[in-house]
Amino acid sequence: MIGRIQGQLVEAGDQVALVDVGGVAYEVEVTVGVRAALPPAGGKVTLHTHFLVRDDAQQLYGFATRMERDLFRALMRIPSVGPKLAMAVISTFDLDELAGAAAQGDAAYLTRVPGVGRKTAERMLIDLQDRLSEFDLQPGRAGRRVGAAAEEAERALVALGYRAGEAVRLVAEAGGEAGSASEIVREALRRAGKGS
Repeated sequence: MIGRIQGQLVEAGDQVALVDVGGVAYEVEVTVGVRAALPPAGGKVTLHTHFLVRDDAQQLYGFATRMERDLFRALMRIPSVGPKLAMAVISTFDLDELAGAAAQGDAAYLTRVPGVGRKTAERMLIDLQDRLSEFDLQPGRAGRRVGAAAEEAERALVALGYRAGEAVRLVAEAGGEAGSASEIVREALRRAGKGS
C-alpha cells in the first residue's frame, strides 16, 4: 500500500495531480482543497494517500492531512459510498462542518454534496455518527435554517468549487435573503473577487 508520497509536482488538472517521485510520476486524484493548495509546477508536494485496487483500475487518492485520508477511508466503509462520493464529501465540507452535521443529524446539510440525495444523506449520517467519534473534531456550524433563495445560492457556490463553509459565509456577506438566488450568487462572487 502507498500511504504517503513526496515529490515534485509535474502538473495539475481539476482533480488530478501528477507527482514525480524519483523519476516515477504518480497520477493522484485530489480533493478541491488539495488542488487549490498545490504549488506551481516544479514545487515540492507531500500527500497522504490511499491506494485503491479494483478489478478494472488502480487509483491513488491524495489528501492534505492524515485525518482527511482517514475520513476518506471511513466514508468508503459506508454502504453505497464509493471513492468518487467520498472525495466529493471531503471537497464540499471541512471536517468540523461534517462533524457538526452528523452531531445534529442534519441530512439536508449533506445534500449539498453533488450526487447526494436525501436517502443517501440519511444513511450516511447514521454511519458517520459512529465513525466520526474516532476523530478529534469540533462540530462546526451546521443545521442553520435559511430561506430557499439563500440555500439555492449556497448550492450554486458549492457547485462552482467553494467549500460549504465558504459558500455559507459568502451568502451571508452578500445579504443572505436579499433577492433571488442568482442575485445573491452574483453579489457573493463580486465580494469574493474583492477579497482575493
